[in-house]
Amino acid sequence: MIFVSSSCLRHDKIKNSVEGLAINGFKNIELSGGTRYYEGYEKDLAELKGTHNLNYLLHNYFPPPKNDFILNLASLNEEIYKKTIEHHETAISLSRKLGAKKFSFHAGYFIDLDVGELNKNIRLREPCDSKQAIKRFCEGYNLLKEKAGDIELYIENNVLSANNSRIFKGQNPVMLTDYKSCEELKSFIDFKLLLDVAHLNISANSLNIDFDKELSMMFPISDYIHISDNDGLHDQNRCLDSDSAILNTLKGYNFDKKTLALEIRGSISDIKKSQLAVQKALHLNRNKI
Repeated sequence: MIFVSSSCLRHDKIKNSVEGLAINGFKNIELSGGTRYYEGYEKDLAELKGTHNLNYLLHNYFPPPKNDFILNLASLNEEIYKKTIEHHETAISLSRKLGAKKFSFHAGYFIDLDVGELNKNIRLREPCDSKQAIKRFCEGYNLLKEKAGDIELYIENNVLSANNSRIFKGQNPVMLTDYKSCEELKSFIDFKLLLDVAHLNISANSLNIDFDKELSMMFPISDYIHISDNDGLHDQNRCLDSDSAILNTLKGYNFDKKTLALEIRGSISDIKKSQLAVQKALHLNRNKI
């Protein structure tokens, strides 16, 4: 099944993003970041779901917090850690209200990011003790898993961009960027992986490891996949077409029983073209889209 991220369309209100997708025939929508908090967003989503027969999934920065901050379940800063827990608990509760069976969020960071650093260059500072941060992350995950009940939790692999790799001079300030760090985290907690292929492409280049090999090891252990295109250096959320290197790489993989989400930026026309390109390249049944 293919979902389309609400962040594909840029609006301040989630109602406008979802409605824009729904009236153009997109029924499976992953609610994600990029919109602002407003009173009544839950009611709007419930009404849109009923009117257009929508399926929702919630991801990371949704619902939008009243005051912006950078989520970090691995933070050793007590305030940031508690705010992250509270945010994810809110998302789990909303998932239950909207009938969403999965909730996904990003792995943590070994530094606390400023709001202006998200998806941009990160200011150089000393990372915290990674063992303590991973321990904190695992404690938080276990709390959330208990809260989630029958809602499946997924942890998404982070991205290490080329610029941030240079800034940190070989140190990796983010969790879960490759297969090795995924296996390390799995030695502490039993979790489901949301594999962002675009993130893996960038991180593999930054870490000087083989993307194809990493993908071959991580794809089989995930049944929830994010895709978009990029230059291998930066997380650009480009649209997909028949010439996309990432999409052509994925042709060799079996997507049966996988949940797939498009995380691209563009117009409705761009989104439709990307969806069609993915459908053709990956031999997906249109009835499941």
